[in-house]
Amino acid sequence: MNETLKTILTRRSIRKYKDEQIKEEELQAILEAGRFAPSGLGKQSAYFTVVQNKEMLQKINEVCKNAYIKSGDKHFEALGKSENFSAYHNAPTFIIVSGDNKALSHINDGSVTLGNMLLAAESLGIGSCWIHSLIIVFPTEEGKSLKKELGIPDNYNFVGAIALGYKNMKQPSPAPRKEGTINIIR
Repeated sequence: MNETLKTILTRRSIRKYKDEQIKEEELQAILEAGRFAPSGLGKQSAYFTVVQNKEMLQKINEVCKNAYIKSGDKHFEALGKSENFSAYHNAPTFIIVSGDNKALSHINDGSVTLGNMLLAAESLGIGSCWIHSLIIVFPTEEGKSLKKELGIPDNYNFVGAIALGYKNMKQPSPAPRKEGTINIIR
């Protein structure tokens, strides 16, 4: 099996990371993979916000915790009230991807960008986890203030984020794949 297919089939979400920052060249390679993702009409509408600063990571976590607790969703409320809550699983690197809302397909563009970065991270031996739950954070007043502080342009909307770091757990086994999800018409 070729290496690309092997990476796709073996990548899993990692939720435990070593307290060691990833190397700059690894970060740049992951970002480059995101920048070279396909985009609708070639608009390249994704915007990357990389956070490695511990104080800012803690602030993001606090804003997320407050939004979760106030969300009205029992699952998110329970997560937010957890003593060990971490929106990004205590990863040392957190990348937020936003999309230019003037672009026709900014959500799709950002999503494929995140997919490329997740696969690039795995190919480099770096653990990753797609974090989508911040979707409930940015519409709040605290979230809007955080967006401004992070320097995300006004006309960009949150698409998703990824936690990145060196793995501090065994690679999980894949979940069974659903049957009946392919229809080939010939």
